[in-house]
Amino acid sequence: MPHSRPRPRRGAGGGAGTAGRDELVARSLQSAEHCLGAQDFGTAYAHYLLVLSLAPELKDDVKETFQYTLFRWAEELDALSRIQDLLGCYEQALKLFPDDEVICNSMGEHLFRMGFRDEAAGYFHKALKLNPDFNDAKENFYRVANWLVERWHFIMLNDTKRNMAYNAAIQKAVCSGFKSVLDIGAGTGILSMFAKKAGAHSVYACELSKTMYELACDVVAANKMEAGVKLLHMKSLDVEIPKHIPERVSLVVTETVDAGLFGEGIVESLIHAWEHLLLQPKTIGKNGNCEKYGKVIPASAVLFGMAVECAEIRRHHRLSIKDIAGIHLPTNVKFQSPACFSVDTEETVEPYTTEKMSRVPGGYLALTECFEIMRVDFNNPEELKSLATKRPDQIGAPVVKEGILDAVMVWFELQLDDEHSLSTSPSEETCWEQAVYPVQDLADYWVKPGDHVTMEVSCQDCYLRIQKISILGLEHEMEVTSSFTKNKDLLSLGHEAELCSALANLQTSQPDAAEQTCVLESTEIALLNNIPYHEGFKTAMRKVLSSLAPEKLCQAMDTHCQDGETSSETGQNDAVHGAPEPFYVLDVSEGFSILPVLAGTLGQVKPYSSVEKDQHRVALDLISEANHFPKETLEFWLRHVDDESTVLQRPKSDKLWSIIILDVIEPSGLIQQEIMEKAAISRCLLQSGGKIFPQYVLMFGLLVESQALVEENAVQGTERTLGLNIAPFINQFQVPIRVFLDLSSLPCIPLSKPVELLRLDLMTPYLNTSNREVKVRICRSGRVTAIPFWYHMHLDEEIRLDTSGAASHWKQAAVVLEKPIQAQEGEELVLHVQHHKSNVSITVKQ
Repeated sequence: MPHSRPRPRRGAGGGAGTAGRDELVARSLQSAEHCLGAQDFGTAYAHYLLVLSLAPELKDDVKETFQYTLFRWAEELDALSRIQDLLGCYEQALKLFPDDEVICNSMGEHLFRMGFRDEAAGYFHKALKLNPDFNDAKENFYRVANWLVERWHFIMLNDTKRNMAYNAAIQKAVCSGFKSVLDIGAGTGILSMFAKKAGAHSVYACELSKTMYELACDVVAANKMEAGVKLLHMKSLDVEIPKHIPERVSLVVTETVDAGLFGEGIVESLIHAWEHLLLQPKTIGKNGNCEKYGKVIPASAVLFGMAVECAEIRRHHRLSIKDIAGIHLPTNVKFQSPACFSVDTEETVEPYTTEKMSRVPGGYLALTECFEIMRVDFNNPEELKSLATKRPDQIGAPVVKEGILDAVMVWFELQLDDEHSLSTSPSEETCWEQAVYPVQDLADYWVKPGDHVTMEVSCQDCYLRIQKISILGLEHEMEVTSSFTKNKDLLSLGHEAELCSALANLQTSQPDAAEQTCVLESTEIALLNNIPYHEGFKTAMRKVLSSLAPEKLCQAMDTHCQDGETSSETGQNDAVHGAPEPFYVLDVSEGFSILPVLAGTLGQVKPYSSVEKDQHRVALDLISEANHFPKETLEFWLRHVDDESTVLQRPKSDKLWSIIILDVIEPSGLIQQEIMEKAAISRCLLQSGGKIFPQYVLMFGLLVESQALVEENAVQGTERTLGLNIAPFINQFQVPIRVFLDLSSLPCIPLSKPVELLRLDLMTPYLNTSNREVKVRICRSGRVTAIPFWYHMHLDEEIRLDTSGAASHWKQAAVVLEKPIQAQEGEELVLHVQHHKSNVSITVKQ
């Protein structure tokens, strides 16, 4: 906080009025300073408002102190949930300092925390316009841009094949008489503009996202179609006639489909459209003027599936080990990913995950042929209505290859009309990902030719649901089919509902009533499956604890855990004779972590976990009990602190931590926010000889040529969008850093060897540099389009974890260059690497 007090300046004119004003300003400044000393930020803020209203010429003098006062007062108001007062203070501050990028950015941060992402983005954007080099605003805007304009918009707009198919189908419909059009879920408005260019006399487009609506307005105006396309900022379900559109339209165009077809609500929106916004469908055999009938593009869809073996999906959705670095996982704790966990809650969770299966690391093995799951006719209102209420279908497919059943992969063919279609198959070059339904709860996942994979299929809650996936062996088929003597055809499984219904779940293990189900994110399951991670931490913790007690080496409770009776007796004896003070270990990793349990096996240790969810705490308690810990050994630290932000504090008033475990890298591949600030606090809380894990992190990168990253990051000119000018508008939301990448399967050509880009030292911060230049030698000529990066996390000098390794639960990230750089073999490029707080920027100096 600044301490210098500005002196009020006397005006040019004298007089009692000026003297009185100067006296009041001086007193108010003195009072404000006194209030700051007493940490009465609200009163100090009021005094500064008075000073600036009386003496605006003091703005430059008090600006820094005023900012500090505003931010501290805003923190208090936020903690008290006085949201209106908080926003009011910022509005007052921005009237006084309308061009202050720091206040704009801070206002955006508060709005983002409150859930007002669109508004927050506006303030971050303004802060960046005021100061393009303001790193805090830059990082904030990049994070918000991903929320506001999802990355698939860029990929889809760059998909020329998709754009041409939609354009051709819309043109054909409009030319055949469907002249009034409603575009549902308009996005950038590209389908609306296709319709207008085709000759539609009236085009309406509804878009719910405020950001996308405003973007579409700019795009439509830039293409000189604002007079012919009416944009509505609303859900199609809220559109009324004649309030929003004058009469029913003859054509609805939409692409509100996700990887599982129904997940963006296309069924609900089309049922509503047929009932309230569209002319009635043309009945079979009827002729007449097209303008009298309603039509939907796409006309229909067919969903396809395939059972696959895929180690990458398995390790993210199924725990495949029973023992983690000596910690036994009890059978009564069952871990599931959200995609596998079906529960009746108010919040609907997608029953699948999505993957670009052509790029999944390690690839996949098809265990069945492609089979048809479902057909849907978007031009049949009655069929759409029956989808949500229809009983689940039982379907099955014969196994053609031996392997492990890990998932059912789903894609679809979108029939735009009788001539034009789009496929989202993994074998196609497409902008689409596939829906993946991971398999769990089978007694045995091994399948072989002669087996059948069976499942239950329905369309509930606007989602395609594939449940009760099971394996039917040949011997089971013989048993069950022998009872169906009335129908000889039942021996062939095919799609016969009766047989599949009878056979379902024969190899599905039913959950035990006493089981504790623990739902983990897919990255948390992959972490549990990451053996090198846990082995590395166990060894590193043992070394630190041994160094802190050299006279009695830490005897791992590995022996202590082998005999439950011995351990409990030891605990009782210690209690009687006065056990030595334990070592305190704090794990503040994000999400679910068994590292505190692991620490507890290493001797006289009091481990603390910072997990938040009750089901995670119950699971850790059960794991502790199964490994013969007294229940009170493991503490849940957030129960002991009033505020999550104060999680880094002393375990006891007179004790310090022996080990603090921090999460440095996000699963996405980025550095955690405020990690260096957390490390600074942690260093103050360590006992002599104590350690932070990891002790330091090295960031590595290499130069690559990757057209895929270029197309996923920005719309490429007007050719891809068939001459429509969209790129300059949506590219305002491009983010130079792509996250959640799998470098091992990324389509790219390496142009250099990996180089060290940055060192983040959590234990010895003087080794860190905020700016660094790195020379990189080109080993292959090409166009440098991106710089993928990853980390080596050093728990100590000998033990490191590689975030790009095959077992890693972390993904990688990449900086995508705004303009590719042509580089020749043997040439040296210089990378300028900047680290500010949690934000790392990499630029190429030429």
